[in-house]
Amino acid sequence: MTGAQLGLDFEAPRLVRVTPARLGTWDDCPRRYRLTYLDRPAPVRSGARAASTLGAVVHLALRSLFALPPGRRTPEAAARLVDRHWNSEGFRDAEQAHHYRERARAWLAEYAEGAAEVDAVGLEQWVSVAVGGIVAEGRVDRIDRRGDELVVVDYKTGRAATAEDARASRALALYALGAERTLRRRCVEVELHHLPSGHVAGWRHDRESLAAHVAAAERSASALAAAAEDLAAGADPETRFPARPAPRCGSCDVRRHCPEGRAAAPESEPWAQLSP
Repeated sequence: MTGAQLGLDFEAPRLVRVTPARLGTWDDCPRRYRLTYLDRPAPVRSGARAASTLGAVVHLALRSLFALPPGRRTPEAAARLVDRHWNSEGFRDAEQAHHYRERARAWLAEYAEGAAEVDAVGLEQWVSVAVGGIVAEGRVDRIDRRGDELVVVDYKTGRAATAEDARASRALALYALGAERTLRRRCVEVELHHLPSGHVAGWRHDRESLAAHVAAAERSASALAAAAEDLAAGADPETRFPARPAPRCGSCDVRRHCPEGRAAAPESEPWAQLSP
């Protein structure tokens, strides 16, 4: 029931619907946020990058692996699933693509050693929760049931992750809240699974740490919503959505539309972000 229906002279605050990806893009660079999510027609982006292609292949293969009955989640099946989902976009040449394909096969074969014991209740699960002034939603790589609780699992193929990375990840915190709300089971534990090393970096949140992540998300959501409203009202897009030049501009997929980004860093090769 609204305030007007109750005879009160106010309107309930509008919840801002966000995903962790949108919040992260805004925090990194408001201009990239505008070019990615607001401008229509959408600006042309740069081509595929090998590190993103590799990550996508690994995620697809793992989703397929854990969709299998536990007894069929074998190392051999995991390696075959890499082949099924393989994509060579962004790699320097066929030799480099083959090298990373074989590496990915080895990563998943090793990871599958313990896959039969995993009770995965969500694979690429869409979760959503209204909390504070936002509706936070997104797609979680995997949600495990362990005893009476749920655990959010996020796969990584780039640099190694630490417990501090898991603690500081706003995305994982929001996913935990969303998983608890969507699946109706307590969820405060989050994990980063680094496929190249097999290392698992985990963190167990408490209500205070989750509240801190929500507060940070609310601040970003409020700022991006206000900027979008100003843009719709005719505000200067370059002023309202300033660039934040940084070394990451070298691999930004909308750098061709950003003079400050091009000046900040030379364009990196599509395969530059692959782990050695």
